[in-house]
Amino acid sequence: MAIRSLHLALAGLGFVAAGLLLCSPLASSQAFESRTSDSKAVDTPVIPDSAPAAATAFPVASEARLAGDDKQTRFVLELDRKIDLRAFALADPYRVVLDIPQVNFQLPPQTGQAGRGLIKAFRYGLVMPGGSRIVMDLARPATIDKAYIVEADNGQPPKLVVELTATDRASFLRALSANSRAELRPSTAPDPVKSSDDKRPVVVIDPGHGGIDNGTQASSGELEKQIVLDFATALRDRLEKSGKYRVVMTRSDDTFIPLADRVKIARNEQAQLFVSVHADALRRAEGDAQGATIYTLSDTASDAEAARLADSENRADVIAGIDLTEEPTDVADILIDLARRETKMFSNHFARLLLGEMKGNIRLHPSPLKSAGFRVLKAPDVPSVLVELGYVSNKDDLRLLVSEDWRSKTVRLVSQAVDGFFAKRMVSSRSGGAN
Repeated sequence: MAIRSLHLALAGLGFVAAGLLLCSPLASSQAFESRTSDSKAVDTPVIPDSAPAAATAFPVASEARLAGDDKQTRFVLELDRKIDLRAFALADPYRVVLDIPQVNFQLPPQTGQAGRGLIKAFRYGLVMPGGSRIVMDLARPATIDKAYIVEADNGQPPKLVVELTATDRASFLRALSANSRAELRPSTAPDPVKSSDDKRPVVVIDPGHGGIDNGTQASSGELEKQIVLDFATALRDRLEKSGKYRVVMTRSDDTFIPLADRVKIARNEQAQLFVSVHADALRRAEGDAQGATIYTLSDTASDAEAARLADSENRADVIAGIDLTEEPTDVADILIDLARRETKMFSNHFARLLLGEMKGNIRLHPSPLKSAGFRVLKAPDVPSVLVELGYVSNKDDLRLLVSEDWRSKTVRLVSQAVDGFFAKRMVSSRSGGAN
């Protein structure tokens, strides 16, 4: 089969197929440091190799605030101890990124959703073990005049301070190109760990979002990243308990994983199935949708809603402050093209099997099978689907999404579809076909 041939042809070559490699959050990033007599800038963050087990071991951030106007804006983060800081800017869209050691963010709800001056909004969270990140969305190009830590003084806690000044696009881009780019973050995609005598099919489960990327959020506060992690963990446990599969999770905790690394994990493990798990949301003005939807990859979206969702999901790396300006161009290869065709056939087959299991058993979207250009589904040699479990913006869906009974039932349906998928493939393999 073309998929097996592609695995063999690319093994050990470090090959990266079209669309599978994005610049990492800390790689290709641009440092902007400013040294003044009354502030201390730090060139390189100290990020430990492994995160301590207890959250109390990490510095605590207790308050974040903005001051200023559309000419000059200041960001202040209050901490319980001094930390290291590295600040850089990114274009298209305009962002300022702060990389710091892992921090326990104890900020009030809704912090960062309202902006001021040059900063439209900001978000924060874990971006890798031992490292946290703050990403500020800018209303216009701005330079980082100062980025420093104010030490504790006269009973005042330490503070992280960033001062921004408005500029024009040409000056912004000149500043980006004038500074060297630092390689700081190792790939999150692990090397394959499959033992040579383990012949079981590999299933990769991908809980969407994580860390700094919360995904969607219900009006009552529930976060997509936690809902889908709970579901993916339950699905992993059920599949592992069957003993039929070796199951790999792209993330098993609240850590951000870039889209390309999620795909890379599946390819490195030579997975036979990749299932990405999400939960959608609609703004109030967009109406009220409900039910689960199963997505496969296509160059052209099946409808406007699929296009909207793909665009939203594909922004995960932008949300986390990844520089997307150096993505590789497509690589043309006959073998890859053949594998993609076969992969698409297997992906569609699993999607139909999954729909068959879900139909009549759980709430489904009126159009439950859709397709669009999801980056996370672009492995040329791994059958892949993206499952939107429901809408956190719909009260009835949300009630189900957080229900253990619903989760257990839906996990069973997905695992039954996995069983049916591999049963069919084993029959096909013995008969020499690719049905």
